[in-house]
Amino acid sequence: MGDDAAMVVSKPVWIDLSSADPAASRAFYAGLFGWDITVSPDPQYGGYAMARIGGEDVAGIGPSMSPGAPTAWMIYIGTPDAERVATDVQAAGGAVVAPPFDVGDQGRMAVFQDPTGAFISAWQPKAMPGFRAGRSSMFVWAELNSRGIDRAVPFYERVFGWSHATQPMGKGMEYTEFHLGSDSIAGGVEMNPTVPAAVPSYWMVYFGADDVDAAFEKAIAAGAHEMLPPRDFPGGRFAILGDPQGAAFGVLKMARR
Repeated sequence: MGDDAAMVVSKPVWIDLSSADPAASRAFYAGLFGWDITVSPDPQYGGYAMARIGGEDVAGIGPSMSPGAPTAWMIYIGTPDAERVATDVQAAGGAVVAPPFDVGDQGRMAVFQDPTGAFISAWQPKAMPGFRAGRSSMFVWAELNSRGIDRAVPFYERVFGWSHATQPMGKGMEYTEFHLGSDSIAGGVEMNPTVPAAVPSYWMVYFGADDVDAAFEKAIAAGAHEMLPPRDFPGGRFAILGDPQGAAFGVLKMARR
């Protein structure tokens, strides 16, 4: 993932958290990652807050848009034409949940579901191009946990022009890595069959950590719960947690190449 805050077509350009308790979410992530979080005073943004590191935008946190909706992270893919993406989503077997609409003068967005039910959004920038990413306490990776990865892969290839490669994970499982040209865009896995059926397909975000174990312990002490404790993988070390409001997220340190 690059670390320039510029609109990049067909790559992740923004993440935000829709929270049932945005004040508590802001406090948790500010404490965990050292984010400086400011709530917009403009009523048209409905209490949406921008998280920054060193003055650079890294994420958003806002209230859930519908009562009872779970707290969850959303990933936005950059595009110069949100309407075209919406058309491609439908043609590829996905669903348009929220057709393209303006977000003040910041940009234009839309919300979709892939054929397995995972939510993902598109961002067509205007005043707000995207985030700073790729460093500690910032977004570094996105991963699709899918109930039907074989149906999800062709969807993302058709809609965003991604390609993919797979590698074995052991126990008969494979890891899918999405690419755009020579760049790694995101990962994907078939959801473990032991996960309760009530859990739908979803995209998860990973944040960079200089010390995965320390970040994991800090999150637990702040009220997060363990989903997967710190462990090594061929590309580095990671852990997965649920924040105090229930949103899944990961912390990740890539091995030096």
